Amino acid sequence: MFWIICAATTIVVGLAIIAPLLRGGRMAAEPTAAFDLRVYRDQLKEVERDLDRGVIAPEEAARLRTEIGRKVLDADRRLSQAGTGGAGGRGLLALSLLALLFAGAAALYWREGQPGRDDLPIARRIAEARQVYDNRPSQAEAEARAPAPVVPEVPEDFAALIGQLREAVAKNPDDPQGLALLATNEIRLGNLAAARDAQARLVALRGDDASAGDLVRLSALMIEAAGGLITPEAEAVLVRALTKDPAHPQARYLLGMLQLQNDRPDRAFPIWRSLLEEGPEDAPWIAPIRTAIADLAWLAGQPDYVPPAPLPGPDANAMAAAEDMSPEERQQMIAGMVSQLEARLARQGGTAEEWARLISSLVVIGNTDHARDIWTEAQTRFASQPEALDTVRQAAVQAGLVP
Repeated sequence: MFWIICAATTIVVGLAIIAPLLRGGRMAAEPTAAFDLRVYRDQLKEVERDLDRGVIAPEEAARLRTEIGRKVLDADRRLSQAGTGGAGGRGLLALSLLALLFAGAAALYWREGQPGRDDLPIARRIAEARQVYDNRPSQAEAEARAPAPVVPEVPEDFAALIGQLREAVAKNPDDPQGLALLATNEIRLGNLAAARDAQARLVALRGDDASAGDLVRLSALMIEAAGGLITPEAEAVLVRALTKDPAHPQARYLLGMLQLQNDRPDRAFPIWRSLLEEGPEDAPWIAPIRTAIADLAWLAGQPDYVPPAPLPGPDANAMAAAEDMSPEERQQMIAGMVSQLEARLARQGGTAEEWARLISSLVVIGNTDHARDIWTEAQTRFASQPEALDTVRQAAVQAGLVP
């Protein structure tokens, strides 16, 4: 059926293009030349009438006859060429070009497409998506396959402090604050597996008292360590977080990502759509959602979806959720999001807006020195992009890093 439709469409379009050319030169040129001849002959008759009435002198009449005569000869020549000229040649040329285009398109499809592939009904697509979901690798397998993380250069004094922190945590493994701090700093060093282990120990230590934020952070670290893949183990932790807080925005973002990874855009779209409409605009998950939401809507069968305009700031629900947290929990939540943003930018790169957001966020959480390091790195990264560099510079100026 596909090939029949393509062939019929090609034939109809080709005939619509060729038909005027096959009728071509004569029908296109003859009416104009014939009309010109009639006009010029009428002008000659008008000259004779004006001469008989004495309106013009014989010399003027002779000059007009000569001028009009040249125009008559030119029109007659054009009319003769239209009658004998290459309409057929132009038609054959058009046919050849269309045949060449069709052959090229067929060759391209044969090379890049899948001409022998059967139609894929929705039920079969869902079944295949389920098979992909069921056959995901384990956390250990995914981490073994994941590319090595990008390890940033670390000042010696900072590395010494991290070494002391590791020793302190090893001596006092039941210190939740030490474990949380270790997880955060291992992320900065690019030690994703170590950060994941520290966060897992923190969650195990807190047991049922572990917050949704603790669980989401653990799930996010497991995903990072697995190279971005949401494994069954990471999903289980994510489900625990959503059980504690079904409205947790980062958990919902990761849930949408899980649906995307398993070829279910129809399930991912409503999740990400709600997050985008809720905001806040400066949340780390909003930028990637905005980038993907149009394509995601189309894949989900809603091509007419129009994303909302950027919101000016945090919404009431997000502010209320933050107010219910203790200062320590809020700080940990913010630090975790900032660390994840930094890890993603170090591994994958990002837009100037994301680098600007990272600088601003680091200053907000009191890590001004590290923000200054990020600003230095951004200057190198965006040196060839003046507009992007200006965006990051504005953030650095607002943060007090640039006078």
